Amino acid sequence: MQSTNKCFDKVKKDYLKFLNKEKIYKKSISAQIKSFKKVYIPIAFWINAKYKKKGKTLLLGLSASQGSGKTTIAAILSIILRNLFKRNVSVISIDDFYKKLSDREKMAKQKHPLFKTRGVPGTHDTNLINYFFTSLKRKKFRKIKIPKFNKATDDRMKKNKWYNISKKPEIVIFEGWCVGAKPENKFSLKKPINNLEKYQDQDSVWREFVNEKLKKEYRKIFSMIDHYIFMKVPSFKMVFKWRLLQETKLKKKAYNEKKIMSYSAIKRFIMFYQRITLQMIKDLSKSASVVMFLKKNHEIKKILFR
Repeated sequence: MQSTNKCFDKVKKDYLKFLNKEKIYKKSISAQIKSFKKVYIPIAFWINAKYKKKGKTLLLGLSASQGSGKTTIAAILSIILRNLFKRNVSVISIDDFYKKLSDREKMAKQKHPLFKTRGVPGTHDTNLINYFFTSLKRKKFRKIKIPKFNKATDDRMKKNKWYNISKKPEIVIFEGWCVGAKPENKFSLKKPINNLEKYQDQDSVWREFVNEKLKKEYRKIFSMIDHYIFMKVPSFKMVFKWRLLQETKLKKKAYNEKKIMSYSAIKRFIMFYQRITLQMIKDLSKSASVVMFLKKNHEIKKILFR
């Protein structure tokens, strides 16, 4: 294995450029470089070794709660894999597979009002995800289009704005808050865990429907993923704090601030994610191939490889 200093020298320019572009300078440059060498380079080597062992497209699931920094970490890993190992990498978010607003409005009328809010299993177009995954596994790869979702408008973008994948990727990082989530038993679903469930899903229709989706469509697509990398949050309390920071960042970028969420809206919004996030902490902490333990300040405390 090459020394971490030599590895860093090869990707230093693009890494620092990325930090500057994303304005990720809460820590000093020296601290960022230390994290890069101790955390990201070892994970990138692990990913490359898994790809070489498989010999064909490696599909990775990167899971973490809202605002944990999974998108940033996926981008940093892709920088290393492209520059150091010369791999063709695609980073795809499950968020881009959200159903159109009109479809969620229809679900809200037919199934339960809470389905108008994106996020939980059942609000993604699993047929499109399945098509994407099966396309990756074909021997003869054909150019494919991947949907693009606009969170500021809360709707899917038009097809001319979708992502184009013209060449078969060697490594795909499929990131998202619920990637790899498993269903709960029916008994545990009955007891509400927050005010959203207590007052707006009193008969548990919404959460039971979500759980059923995890048992069927989502289980099928998640079983197609080769390995999981899980970012374990210190507590669910941090999810709100981090999600608030994420929304502030989105507000700065957005041209249309109409759909950017307020403080109280975010507090309600994360309640949609709470049950599955807590269950994932239990499940993926034990089953993921790589577990990254996060501190309250977003730094990575340690990494566990299995």
